[in-house]
Amino acid sequence: MQESDSNEDRLPAAERATLLEQLRGAPTRLEASVRGLDAKGLHTAWQAGEWTVAQNIHHVADAHLNAFSRMKMTVCADRPHLEPYDQDAWAATPDASEAPIDWSLSLIRAVHARWHALLESLPEDAWSRAARHGELGEVSLDSLLSYYAQHGDVHVTQIEQTLAARP
Repeated sequence: MQESDSNEDRLPAAERATLLEQLRGAPTRLEASVRGLDAKGLHTAWQAGEWTVAQNIHHVADAHLNAFSRMKMTVCADRPHLEPYDQDAWAATPDASEAPIDWSLSLIRAVHARWHALLESLPEDAWSRAARHGELGEVSLDSLLSYYAQHGDVHVTQIEQTLAARP
């Protein structure tokens, strides 16, 4: 296994543990943010230029499924290439704009369980591993964890702001 050249970007174990717990709890927080919403609440663009609540949920499923795959590739391959994708194009597809959110909430719960199990099992030296992202350059497992541990909460906030904009 190839490791990155520097340990400067490695997170302290306590900070990594906090981020792992934040990642593990994201499905519960997402589910709570949409509890009790009807179809109109889920599928109406309450703010111009913003995704609907449903698109936010489907986006998190897409993004976290990709992130799990990216992190697993980083664990299993030497500096794999991580392909970027157009999240707005993905959010505009029928499965992300019209499908029931329960599909994505179930996917998010399952992916997060697997993802957390994978990351919790990694030895300390595995966190030195890195990948090459098509737009961002070299990214470490720690940097991916830092980003995606917060990503679900960013969308919970976006959902809350979208719902607050309802008339």
